[in-house]
Amino acid sequence: MAKIDFGGTLEEVVTREEFPLSKAQETLKDETVAVIGYGVQGPGQALNLRDNGINVIVGQRKGGKSWDKAVNDGFVEGKNLFEIEEACEKGTIIQYLLSDAGQIEQWPVIKKYLTPGKALYFSHGFGITYNEQTGIVPPSDVDVILVAPKGSGTSLRRLFVAGKGLNSSFAVHQDSTGKARDRVIALGIGVGSGYLFETDFKREVYSDLTGERGSLMGAIQGLFAAQYDLLRKKGHSPSEAFNETVEEATQSLYPLVSENGMDWMYANCSTTAQRGALDWWKKFRDAVSPVFEDLYNSVSTGNEARITIEANEKSDYREGLEKELSELKESEMWRAGAAVRKLRPENK
Repeated sequence: MAKIDFGGTLEEVVTREEFPLSKAQETLKDETVAVIGYGVQGPGQALNLRDNGINVIVGQRKGGKSWDKAVNDGFVEGKNLFEIEEACEKGTIIQYLLSDAGQIEQWPVIKKYLTPGKALYFSHGFGITYNEQTGIVPPSDVDVILVAPKGSGTSLRRLFVAGKGLNSSFAVHQDSTGKARDRVIALGIGVGSGYLFETDFKREVYSDLTGERGSLMGAIQGLFAAQYDLLRKKGHSPSEAFNETVEEATQSLYPLVSENGMDWMYANCSTTAQRGALDWWKKFRDAVSPVFEDLYNSVSTGNEARITIEANEKSDYREGLEKELSELKESEMWRAGAAVRKLRPENK
C-alpha cells in the first residue's frame, strides 16, 4: 500500500501500481464471481470485471427488465447468465448487489449457498451494519468483504470505458479463509477502481448515508431550490434563475473544481466573485452544520435505516415514491432545467 499525505494526514491507499490488473487476474483465476442483481451497481461492475478478464456470471430474475438488460449487454443464458439461485450455487464469490430492500428479501435464499470458503461481497455496508433490522448475518466460515465505488454504476462504467477509474473504499468484515484481503483488493481493481482506501462496514454506511442525504443529493437539491425560488420571487426569469443556480455550477464550475480543487476556483475567479465567496462560505457552513449533526445522529442510531426499511415494506411504497419523484420532476426548476438542457449545442 502507498502512503499518501491527505492534507497533513498520512493515509494508506492501494493503487494500480502496487496491485496491477495482472495480479488481480492471478488472485481471482480460480474464482467464479456471481453478480447478484443487475440494477444500479451490477451492470458496471459485471461488465468491468468481464472486460478485465475475470470469470463473472450474472444472477437475476428471468423475464424482467434487468434480465433483458444483461442479455443486451452480452450475457448469455446458461453460459454466464442464470437465475439467482443457480448463480449463487456456481459462484465462489457472491457479489450481493441487490438494493438494500432486495437484500433483506432475498437473504434466506442467498444464505443457503454460502458454503465454507466462499466470499460474500457487498458494495454498501447497510445490510451488515444494521443486521438487527435486516437479519443479514453471514455464517462464520465465509469471507465477508466490501468494495464501494464512490459513484453510480453508470459512472463506474463510463470512466472504465474512457480508460479512467472511480475511487472506491474497501473493507474486510470477516476473514475466514485467510485470503479475504487479497480477494477484496483484486475485486476492487477488477471492477475499475482508480484507487482503493480502507474503511469498515460501519464507517462506509455512515459516510454513504450522510453523503446521499447531504452534499451529494439531499442538501444540494435543497440549496438549489432555495436559491432558485428566491430568484424567481425577486422577478428573475426561469431561464436566468436556473442558469445562475444549476447550469453554471454543473456545466462550468463543478468540473473545474473536480479537476483543480475549490482552492484553485477561489484563486481563479473574478475579484468580485472571490470576495463574495470568501465572505459567505462560512455563513453557509455555520447555518447547515447543525442539520448535518442531526443527519449523522439519525444515521448512526439506525433511525435512517429504520425509516428506509419501513418505507420499503409498505405495499403502496412504489406508488408513493412515484408521486414524490413526479413532484420533483414537475417542479418549475427542473422543468426549466429540461428546457435548458435541450438548448445545449450538443443536444441540438
